[in-house]
Amino acid sequence: MANPDEGLEKSAMLLLSLGEDEAAEILKHLGPKEVQKLGHAMAQLKAVPRDRIEGVLDELEDHTSKGSPVPVDESVIRAMLTKALGDDRASNLLSRILQGGDTAGIEGLKWMDAPTVADLIKNEHPQIIATILVHLEFDHAGEILKHFTERLRNDVLLRIATLDGVQPVALQELNDAMKRLLAGASGNVKKASMGGVRHAAEILNFVGQAAETAIVDNVREYDPDLAQKILDEMFVFENLLDIDDRGIQLLLREIQSDSLILALKGASPELRDKIFKNMSQRAAEMLKEDLEAKGPVRLSEVEGEQKEILKIARRLADEGQIVLGGKGGEDQMI
Repeated sequence: MANPDEGLEKSAMLLLSLGEDEAAEILKHLGPKEVQKLGHAMAQLKAVPRDRIEGVLDELEDHTSKGSPVPVDESVIRAMLTKALGDDRASNLLSRILQGGDTAGIEGLKWMDAPTVADLIKNEHPQIIATILVHLEFDHAGEILKHFTERLRNDVLLRIATLDGVQPVALQELNDAMKRLLAGASGNVKKASMGGVRHAAEILNFVGQAAETAIVDNVREYDPDLAQKILDEMFVFENLLDIDDRGIQLLLREIQSDSLILALKGASPELRDKIFKNMSQRAAEMLKEDLEAKGPVRLSEVEGEQKEILKIARRLADEGQIVLGGKGGEDQMI
């Protein structure tokens, strides 16, 4: 199986081999998650042998010498995503990556850790908090939600689930809130297609079992049908059973063995069997032995590894490489 950390480690070595000014110029073009991952990777590196650095530089030179840069055209991106994902899913994704100016004020929050963001926005109106959270990554929003009181958490999630896009007035309120908090967000009256049941479900995937149960129970009291729709949209580790064998094989190539062992400690026998049958006999036997040899582990560690694997599954699904089952028949054959 491929080791996704290898590329991160090579990138960290490359940045450390450059001067401070050159490395800083590269980091300016990366997003908050990439900068955080690279910063952590650089901090974890010990003394790196010169030949390893030279090997990384040679690999970079070989990669960059294979051809000239490919021009980026928005119409090409739009056509490509629409062909791969369909009109609805592509439009939603394009609204995130091509609009640029709609959520300028919220960009600052993406660089902050969850407790800091939660403390900054906890006194805002729940509707504004909901509007803020739908503009963040699902896992980031889920972590922020954990730091609210139970009452506020329930209120905000319910508002996210019933949010039918972000209207101009809501965006203006959001920008006003961001001006007070971060000193700078420009208004924009274009409606953004965010929020709704799917968005609420994606955030709930990252809040933890206890908080998830309490929130869903609260929504059920308000609207039983809405609670069921949220549950139907949630993608949990056992939903890997709904992925076909080819999809499981693609997923396994992206997962490190240590991560898989921990995640499977909390998996059902059915899911374990599905994983085993999509590996070579030798690899399956080794994995079974490793599972048996693994002693007791914390539930939080198991859930953490399962969430990381689910992130990979979602990424592969967004790239069109696998199909996630149990999502309302988006990819039915006719």
